[in-house]
Amino acid sequence: MSNAWQLQQVAKKIRQGAVIAYPTEAVWGLGCDPFNATAVARLLALKDRPMHKGLILVAADIKQFAWLLEGLSAEHMAQLKASWPGPHTWLVPHHQRVPEWITGQHASVAIRVSAHPLVAQLCALTGPLVSTSANPSGLLPAKNALRIEQYFHGQLDAVLSGELGQSSNPSTIRDLLTGQVVR
Repeated sequence: MSNAWQLQQVAKKIRQGAVIAYPTEAVWGLGCDPFNATAVARLLALKDRPMHKGLILVAADIKQFAWLLEGLSAEHMAQLKASWPGPHTWLVPHHQRVPEWITGQHASVAIRVSAHPLVAQLCALTGPLVSTSANPSGLLPAKNALRIEQYFHGQLDAVLSGELGQSSNPSTIRDLLTGQVVR
């Protein structure tokens, strides 16, 4: 299991532009600072994922998304608060508050507050992070550190050791304004 020292070291690397792998509720994730264009470009290249698809942001708590949620109705805020922390990713309007390399071609951005203790502890140190499954496009998401090594042999700046959560599937993605399930 990870410890406070390792979390501090990984957070420092993220602030310096690192791309890392870390355990989430269901699968291993790749992450980086969403406001660092170079780090995001590197992450997308590792996954062979086109930028136009967009990426998910994960946070330690809803307060880390306060800058993004300004202007939402009380009803929508209540919906978010009731679902987090947990395996619920919501598409919310970004109003140009998030870089295009995160939103892709979309008018909304995907956000989630993680229930995984390591993810929450890491985000508490770094702020919101990119959270995308740790796999090259078209391959199954990594479920263990060995698969991370097979997929990204020596190309990651850090791997945060820890266990996956108990979820069997990645988070549900739902549009906050329409209620439509996207995944």
